[in-house]
Amino acid sequence: MNFLGLWTRGMTSRPNRRGMDSVAINNSADAGRTGTGSVQYQLRQYAESTLGKASLHEAVLLPEGESLDEWIACHIVDFYNHVNMLFMSVSHHCTDETCPKMCAGESYVYFWRDGVTYKEPTPVPANKYVRLLMKWIDSQLDDTRLFPVDLGQPFPANFRPEIASQILKRMLRVYAHLYWHHYPQICQVGLATMLNTSFTHFTLFVTKYKLVSDTELQAVKDVIKILA
Repeated sequence: MNFLGLWTRGMTSRPNRRGMDSVAINNSADAGRTGTGSVQYQLRQYAESTLGKASLHEAVLLPEGESLDEWIACHIVDFYNHVNMLFMSVSHHCTDETCPKMCAGESYVYFWRDGVTYKEPTPVPANKYVRLLMKWIDSQLDDTRLFPVDLGQPFPANFRPEIASQILKRMLRVYAHLYWHHYPQICQVGLATMLNTSFTHFTLFVTKYKLVSDTELQAVKDVIKILA
């Protein structure tokens, strides 16, 4: 299974993103660009061949001569797809009644804030948090000021420390909720290997490029140790 997607610019396009209904979203920026000669296509081939060696440690390494911002954007799109699919596979177990708050155990509770509809940190059920998060990430990915698609257009100066880090921090919370509250259901639907592989890839990536703080990772520190 391909655990690396591609955020593409120029001749190719980012991979299709899957919304909360598991239907691929095709945006105008995604359509009609499938060239196989571009740098971005080669990035994807490089990533796939590396993963074929069963080395996630190698898979997170930036290919020589490539843009780190581009590499991070590639992974954000792919992790977005992973988290969407994993959560949807057990979403019927994550209801307002079973998960009335977004948390990872009792020690880690997460509030939602987007600065628009939710201007202050607001407690919401876990399933609503995830849906709001995926919609928010989707809007971030569609904003070409944050994720430029034109060849030669630079990423914003705050892409790594603010934009990418915020997205990945919030994605981590979904992984944490799945491990703490839905791992038995993940096993029942046969996705434990995918969850563990995706999460290991995620943690290796965000720690390699210092995109998520150690404080945020505390909620899943035991899982990280087990999977190491």
